[in-house]
Amino acid sequence: MKRQKSLPLIASLISLFSATLVIEGCSTTKTEATPVERGNYLVMAGHCNECHTPKTLGPKGFVLDSKRLLSGSPSDAKLPDVPGGVISPGQWGAIVSSDFTAWAGPWGVSFPYNLTPHPASGTGNWGESLFIQTLRSGKFMGTSRDMLPPMPWQEIGNMTDSDLKAIFAYLKSLPPVDNPIPAPIPPPQP
Repeated sequence: MKRQKSLPLIASLISLFSATLVIEGCSTTKTEATPVERGNYLVMAGHCNECHTPKTLGPKGFVLDSKRLLSGSPSDAKLPDVPGGVISPGQWGAIVSSDFTAWAGPWGVSFPYNLTPHPASGTGNWGESLFIQTLRSGKFMGTSRDMLPPMPWQEIGNMTDSDLKAIFAYLKSLPPVDNPIPAPIPPPQP
C-alpha cells in the first residue's frame, strides 16, 4: 500500500491531538451570539489554539497556557532537532516542537503567528480587511510571503465574511501578548 504524503494528513493529526483538549465556553445552541462570542466559538471549533497557543504537559496531558492564549510560537523556544538537519519529501512529513508551536517539514520551519492584538508583535495594527485578505490569499499581511504548513488557510479562507469578521472581533478582544515570532526558516538548498 502506497503511503499518502499530503498536508491533509497533518491536519488530521492536528485534529486528533486537539480532540484531547477541552473546549470550554463554546455553544452552538446560542442563537443571538455577539461577534466576539461567535468568533470564540469558531476559533475553538477550528482548533486554532492547537498551533497558536503554547502548551504545557501536565499529569492529564497537554494544557493550553492561558496567559499566552493565541500568542504564537514562544520567541524564546528552542527549535526541535531535525534528524539530518532537514526533512525532505519521502521522509517524515513533519516534526513538531513539544508545545506544537513550531513545525519543520520539506517547506523548512514555520512558526504560528501571534494572533493577539499586540501592536508590535501581533495583529494589533491589522484591520479587519487585512485579516480577511490574509486568510483568503494565503499571503502574510495579504501580499507578502506564503503562509506555511500546517496553517490550513485554504479552508479558513473559504469561511463567510461574517465568520471571518467574528474571528477577528474575538482576536481583538484578547489581552495583547508581546511575543515576536521568528521568521520562517527556509529549507536548505540542495
